[in-house]
Amino acid sequence: FCPSLVLTIYAYIAQNGVYRPFFFLSFFLSQTPWLWNTRQCWNGYPYQPLMPDLHYYYIVELSFYWSLMFSQFIDIKRKDFGIMFTHHIVTVTLITFSYVTNLTRVGTLTLCLHDAADVVLEAAKMANYCKCQKLSDLLFLIFAIVFIVSRLGIYPLWILNTTLFELYEALGNFPALWVFNVLLVILQILHWFWSYLIIKAAYKAVSKGKVAKDDRSDIESSSDEEETVPRSKTLHSTITTNGTSGANGTNGYLTGGTCSEEH
Repeated sequence: FCPSLVLTIYAYIAQNGVYRPFFFLSFFLSQTPWLWNTRQCWNGYPYQPLMPDLHYYYIVELSFYWSLMFSQFIDIKRKDFGIMFTHHIVTVTLITFSYVTNLTRVGTLTLCLHDAADVVLEAAKMANYCKCQKLSDLLFLIFAIVFIVSRLGIYPLWILNTTLFELYEALGNFPALWVFNVLLVILQILHWFWSYLIIKAAYKAVSKGKVAKDDRSDIESSSDEEETVPRSKTLHSTITTNGTSGANGTNGYLTGGTCSEEH
């Protein structure tokens, strides 16, 4: 049992909005016909009413990704700064564009699919902050499986299939369709890049018994300094984190106890 686990979970949720709209959207989508049949995304388009729950969900998601984009400039700069910034720009544009053009049905499917892997990733981060190394490693491997299956399997077969083919069959060709699909394909390219890094980290986890430092989140400015600090005095991040300093219990680090399994 981690004595600091509960406090860490609540603090992390307050800071990062973990599990924020995923469960709400999952419940909402379970009651919609387009979750089970993507062709329903285009029935009656563009004269599809925007439900209040969907409107507020879009506002929350858009606000969240705007905050992520701006927080990059005040956080410690990482090697993948440009990639992440591109991702945030594409995501914000997609959310805004799908809302304006009333492509919200397929938009909700896309957002829910992307949030699925993030839930496990944030849980792995919290376990890492609590110094539960074994739990963190296990959750990271689960995250790797969920990420690859959802982003490289379900995403192209479910989302891209309906926007590239089913939408064209139902409504024909129009300019907004090209813009929407270009942005979705850019996301798929980013998925391939991140999947390579995740597979690489997962391989190290299996071969070495622990998740090695994530190549995607290496910090250019301070990684060399951190390597000189003894392990007993610092927590080496195994996955992308929001900070690197454990001083005074800030940036996700607590000064309390650790998991009993680590002793």
